[in-house]
Amino acid sequence: MRQPRPAARILLTNAEGRILLFRFTPDDRPPFWCTPGGAVDPGESYEAAAARELIEETGLVLDPGPEVARREVNFLTLEQVEVTADERYFRIETQTADIDTSGHTDLERRVMREWRWFDRAEIPYHDEAIFPADLLALLEATDDER
Repeated sequence: MRQPRPAARILLTNAEGRILLFRFTPDDRPPFWCTPGGAVDPGESYEAAAARELIEETGLVLDPGPEVARREVNFLTLEQVEVTADERYFRIETQTADIDTSGHTDLERRVMREWRWFDRAEIPYHDEAIFPADLLALLEATDDER
């Protein structure tokens, strides 16, 4: 049975319009790239989770602003749990390209060793999976939210 997983995801773009993605290298599936973010802690709002995840994963202290998109998706977590994720997306722009990953958890340090800023034009042609699969559409739909 799938577990519910509320999650805050971040569409983090820099001054050049590139989006930050992390490369995950799990043992049980091919590598993939994903936006920053993660599970909402019990009692935590989606907005608070977005701000916390942003600090933990990038070192950036920025206001996540309002939720700009929502989606439900089924997947197998890195901890091997089948979930139905209620993902809420937040669009954040930063003026820096510097990322500090010192706040990563042990699991993140093990499977998220690489990150980079992707130009939108690269995304459809990248040779590894990128999640969410409709990332370009999400970015386009939220361009006015910046």
